[in-house]
Amino acid sequence: MSFFLQLLFSGVVLGLVYALAALGFVLIYKAGRVGNFAQGQFIAIGAFLAYWAMVALGAPFLLAAALALALTALLGFGVERVFLKRMVGQPIISVIMATIGLASLLDGLIHLTPFGAGNFSYPAFLPSGGVALLGAQVSYPQLLALGFTLAFLALFTWFFQRSTLGIAMRSVADDQMAAMSLGVSVEKVFALAWAAAGLTAAAAGIVVGTIAGLNLDGLVHIGLRVFPVVILGGLDSIPGAVVAGILIGVLENLAAGYLDPFVPGGGTRDVFPFLVLLLVLWFKPHGLFGTEEIGGTPVIAMELVSGGTLQDHVRAKGPLPVGEAVD
Repeated sequence: MSFFLQLLFSGVVLGLVYALAALGFVLIYKAGRVGNFAQGQFIAIGAFLAYWAMVALGAPFLLAAALALALTALLGFGVERVFLKRMVGQPIISVIMATIGLASLLDGLIHLTPFGAGNFSYPAFLPSGGVALLGAQVSYPQLLALGFTLAFLALFTWFFQRSTLGIAMRSVADDQMAAMSLGVSVEKVFALAWAAAGLTAAAAGIVVGTIAGLNLDGLVHIGLRVFPVVILGGLDSIPGAVVAGILIGVLENLAAGYLDPFVPGGGTRDVFPFLVLLLVLWFKPHGLFGTEEIGGTPVIAMELVSGGTLQDHVRAKGPLPVGEAVD
């Protein structure tokens, strides 16, 4: 039982890391309907910036983390302003290829630094050992990572639910034209979405560095694992990113713990979550929490256009969510 709890707790921590990284991807997709293929590089930059602040500047962990979060958010903002703003109105495939090129550019720039090769770890700032939790041994870095991640997700939840800027970002994600009619600057929201993606990526990188150390390839690989998370949870669903991240993290650990001994060479943790992903998508093509669309139009709009009235829809399925009102 303790072995299962150990795998479960480690999987939840790993899943929350995936959720943080996936959150930035979802924000960009909701704002501009494009994916960020440079998310892994953003994760690596944030993690190494925190390491640089601790080693070169002698900053304590919390100050170094705050500096890394701010600089990576500024990088995301600058990338959107300098490169992607000019591609507004271009085909989506052009924007996707631009983010792939951005990933290669950032990867090359990181390789020009001392962090491009080798393994690094944050200077020790926590006591060794850990605590026993329901029979499972939990290290202090894992506890710190869990608390840091939960606090970050709680902060983002408050931001989107309570702050004026967060509500503006949600309104653009739901309906750009309606948001523009209310005076919301869609261009600024796009830039802020990229800044938020940089912020969450840096947070994920710092958490990974705290638990497992720093390696460029390993950090970029975390960015690649974001894709099954966002597809499983739904490309435009923030709660889906959190749920799917935890689910995939737990499945990876359980597969490694229970299936690897029966598979020559192991490696089931890299395969089993994708099998679950394919199974879920068989029944839910838009993911667990994704918005169902027909030809790019939300299902609710198709129902209204096909002859039903708004009153019929409300009687059948309840009031419309904010941002989906029609005349």
